[in-house]
Amino acid sequence: MGNIYDGAFRTILNDCRQMIIPVINEIFKEDYTGNEIIEFHPNEHFMDQQDAADHERITDTNFIIYGKKKKKYHLECESSLPDGRMTIRLFEYDAQIALDEGEVIHETLTVTFPNTAVLYLRNYKKTPDKMRYVIKTPGGSVEYEVPIMKVQEYSLEDIFSKGLLLLIPFYIFSHEKNFQVYNSNKEKLTELKAEYQDILERLNKLEQEGIIGAFDKRTIIELSGDVIKEIAQKYENVQKEIGGMMGGALIETEARTILKKGIDKGKDEAKKEAALRMLQDGELSIDKVAKYSGLDIAEVELLAGLQMV
Repeated sequence: MGNIYDGAFRTILNDCRQMIIPVINEIFKEDYTGNEIIEFHPNEHFMDQQDAADHERITDTNFIIYGKKKKKYHLECESSLPDGRMTIRLFEYDAQIALDEGEVIHETLTVTFPNTAVLYLRNYKKTPDKMRYVIKTPGGSVEYEVPIMKVQEYSLEDIFSKGLLLLIPFYIFSHEKNFQVYNSNKEKLTELKAEYQDILERLNKLEQEGIIGAFDKRTIIELSGDVIKEIAQKYENVQKEIGGMMGGALIETEARTILKKGIDKGKDEAKKEAALRMLQDGELSIDKVAKYSGLDIAEVELLAGLQMV
């Protein structure tokens, strides 16, 4: 899987960790309220290999949720074609996670395997609905299923109604097969922009209602832009219009943060600081800088002129 997607997944989990709760509820049919304590564990594991140096493997994430019961989870995010290797790699991770936290009492080793799931960003005909482990031991067989969440099967309505905000940065995957059409058809591209405008408006509403914080919203927008830039790198118009929209929203969010911080410094000074930041970025027109900063167009033009001196 591309480092961009992998990094985006880890970032949103670690920086906005409460967003994992609705995803866990959806995948494992849990009933967590969102007030539970989440304890993340190191992602780096050293795989013991006979007659060879230990090999480091990095999982996407593993953590414990302290609800009515303490439960361990391991999530992986994948975008490539299923070929069997993912199942093997997943089991290696699970076994090492279990062994890392195993305990020996009176020569009895007890290991606890995590509740594991995979988020597939792309759907292929070969993408299964679940994986399965069958472990045959001298003492008998153990088998259980590993659920799969197919991100492309979730509509925007599903994402927002179920609180699956963690999926937003990867929503663009559901449009990937139509990139060529969007890139050459202005009307279709406008429809896609309307969809992303809807996402931004819904995020704004969630922030206003106190359901998510400014940092959460900013993280979602920033990671969405990163993923769009990576996945649509061959499609200039898609990158420019959709990626640019997320970039503009990010600048606006930063400007609002600066304005809030500037209450003690004086509103006029804070407005000018926000405008200067936007002008330095160079992504927005004078009109939009004026709109987002709360300054008059003449004042913004003056700041722009001073910046060029």
